[in-house]
Amino acid sequence: MHAPVIGGREDEGVNARDRDAEGRARSARPRDGLGRPLPYGATGVERQPEGVARSPEETVREAQRLLDAGMPFHAHEVFEDAWKTGPEGEAPLWKALAQLAVGLTHSARGNTVGGARLLRRGADALAGWDAGKAYGIDLPGLVRWAGELAHRVEAGERIDAAAEAPRLR
Repeated sequence: MHAPVIGGREDEGVNARDRDAEGRARSARPRDGLGRPLPYGATGVERQPEGVARSPEETVREAQRLLDAGMPFHAHEVFEDAWKTGPEGEAPLWKALAQLAVGLTHSARGNTVGGARLLRRGADALAGWDAGKAYGIDLPGLVRWAGELAHRVEAGERIDAAAEAPRLR
């Protein structure tokens, strides 16, 4: 019997899924700026740590930095942390922003259906959010941006994540 090697690589014919310390499946493969897995051993983009509790200001600042760098997948992880670690009543705001970031990710990867769908879903959720409780985030601007981008994605336009990064404020 052969023992599997952590990391999902084959070891003498056995393939084990990557696992974290709690035994949950966690891919150890490096990722590119759009979150796509790369081969083991390749140089990828540093991942965002999971479960980081940031202030709303820190969340917006870090997500904007990642969006501007053409890394919307990683920005989505920052928003996901905010919705999971912040006040429950604010979760819909952060989840909607995460959907916009994932919509941009899918659009830049060439997934027109998924990209447009997530952009619209996030925009719809933001359209119903109280702008006074949005930490200065430009909700009307993001809703407009997402709708316009979804339309262009569906029309077959190639999307560059960095060039299309929205301004959160």
